[in-house]
Amino acid sequence: MVYELSDLLKSRVLFLGTGNKKKIIELGQVLEPRGYRLKTPSDLPSQIEVDETGSTFLENAKLKAVAQAKHTGLWSIGEDSGLCVLALDGAPGIYSARYSGPNGTDATNNSLLLDRMANVPDSSRDAFYVSTIALADPSGVVHIEVIGECWGRVLRAPRGEGGFGYDPLFEIPEFHRTFAELGINVKRAISHRGRSLRAFLARLDNIATVGFND
Repeated sequence: MVYELSDLLKSRVLFLGTGNKKKIIELGQVLEPRGYRLKTPSDLPSQIEVDETGSTFLENAKLKAVAQAKHTGLWSIGEDSGLCVLALDGAPGIYSARYSGPNGTDATNNSLLLDRMANVPDSSRDAFYVSTIALADPSGVVHIEVIGECWGRVLRAPRGEGGFGYDPLFEIPEFHRTFAELGINVKRAISHRGRSLRAFLARLDNIATVGFND
């Protein structure tokens, strides 16, 4: 079967293959008012793990979207994001979630990042977050792919209690605060995920308003 983006209007169901509750809540809060229902692995009888074998964030997002769409038979969202540090040649990059190993945690990942940047001067600690989102139909064809970035710098010690991942170390110079210190509304406005999500939603909204199809 050949699918078009306009077909999504008939089902109004989107699948997000993650167990990250913060990502699920964040996406659900913007999709549900638009009339979409968001399903996650906990809603289905069987689940799959998708190997992130891509060389870029976007490749991984598309891999996840395609694999989950074929497995579930639902229009599926794939998302991949992470932190790129210029002084570390872009690391941790696509390995951000598992920087300290396959069983790494936010705490161990942050600790390793600080260790590897111990001798990096303050003037060379620039970094940027990347967020990519892809949407695939049940046959595995990718219809939407977007990228969002947010630049800042890596501190020498964590600050703040909010967010997740490297947020306590990632400072936005203009605000003199880390992602973990910024209020949720400000973070959504300027973050990499906020930017990619707005681009993604603009494509979805375009379907509903002008009957877009590719």
